[in-house]
Amino acid sequence: MWSVFNGTIINATAVALGSLAGVFVGARLARRYQQVVLDALGLVTIVMGVDAAVLGLANTVQKFAPLVEGGKSYGARLAMVMIGALLLGAIIGTALRLQGRVESLGRWIHRYLAGQNGHVFAEGFVTASVIFCVGPLTLVGCLEDGAHGNPSWLYIKALLDGFCALALASTLGWGVLASLLTVVIFQGGLSLLAYWAAEPLDELSLAMMTVVGGVVLLATGLTILEIKKLPLANLLPGIFLPPLIIGAAQRLTPGLLLPAAW
Repeated sequence: MWSVFNGTIINATAVALGSLAGVFVGARLARRYQQVVLDALGLVTIVMGVDAAVLGLANTVQKFAPLVEGGKSYGARLAMVMIGALLLGAIIGTALRLQGRVESLGRWIHRYLAGQNGHVFAEGFVTASVIFCVGPLTLVGCLEDGAHGNPSWLYIKALLDGFCALALASTLGWGVLASLLTVVIFQGGLSLLAYWAAEPLDELSLAMMTVVGGVVLLATGLTILEIKKLPLANLLPGIFLPPLIIGAAQRLTPGLLLPAAW
């Protein structure tokens, strides 16, 4: 099973090393430098969100619009998929109280560690978990690693996440290291699911999952910058809904989102 989980293991190792370096380096930084690091990370997260959500949606429309009838309105159709997934996902996440449960998990983990405020620990855990597990490299990387034994995307992600963990942990502390649990379970689960399914999702579903994930990354950036604190965990179910919405639309109206022959 090494070929299924090797990318996730390398990714988790990079997060661990970056988090440990950030915790020990951050303790030696003055508060004003810690804030600058966090602000820079928030801006980078917003850029990643724009790339995945806005540019990702535009590229998807450009690619699939010529393949379906009435392509001029195709962008609006995909926008409705994105909005529907976000709204339904937020409702599901709120009903399941995911944000509260994830924060409680962070505080539960914190009780076994000493020397840090439980709220800060939980914030670091939630923020890092979302950043590390949402985005195009996560989805594409896990599907490639699980279905085809190609971990190259996750190796690239590991490098990026290592530096991101260093920046986050320098201000949010040990909660970032605890997000290893999320990385291992989430990414490992996706890779294993891709391995069992044999064939990954269709390209449009994967692209729209990335678009919705980009919106969640934008929300993460706003939260890091303290512009608007959003319940990030409650938004996560929306990432998994585009395949269901697209599949239902394809059954009800073939050719609406995908070529009728698909």
